[in-house]
Amino acid sequence: MGGDAPVIDALWPGFVDLRLAPERAWSLPEVRELPGLAAALERLNADSSPVWTAKCDFWPEVELDAVDADELDAPSGEFAYAMGCYVDLLAKADRQWATPPIVAESCKQICGRLHAAPQRCCRVDLIVRRAVLSVEEAYLGITAYLTACGATAQAAKLVLEAALAAFADALVTHSTLQ
Repeated sequence: MGGDAPVIDALWPGFVDLRLAPERAWSLPEVRELPGLAAALERLNADSSPVWTAKCDFWPEVELDAVDADELDAPSGEFAYAMGCYVDLLAKADRQWATPPIVAESCKQICGRLHAAPQRCCRVDLIVRRAVLSVEEAYLGITAYLTACGATAQAAKLVLEAALAAFADALVTHSTLQ
């Protein structure tokens, strides 16, 4: 959360408010190559979700020297291709993540739920950031970076989509975040 950390700009030009119609996630350009991202966005913006998404992106290729096979829990032969995505998350409840300790506790809860359903060849990093909702409103949010690898590009994509599903499940199924 340093001064040079990027800010989550919740109302950026081109913003599509998926809270109003979560199914619109399927029309976003970022999901063309990764349909699992649309499914996750739809769940993360559903009425039952404690969060909403402000932005996302997908990287079909991540340089292998930018990630670590051990950190992805990748067995031998499963580290030939890597890809990733990110999703900016904001709490639906007003001021739910008002202070760094509160949002850090939510991150710990999410991590605990993800550890309960371990997957190989992937990882999730949660970064707490300032979030700007308007000129007058600044809150805290979370940027979730998901990275996956596989023996083939298709295998890496399947792992990333499974990680996105597990991530959405960790937030939506257990919607009692701090």
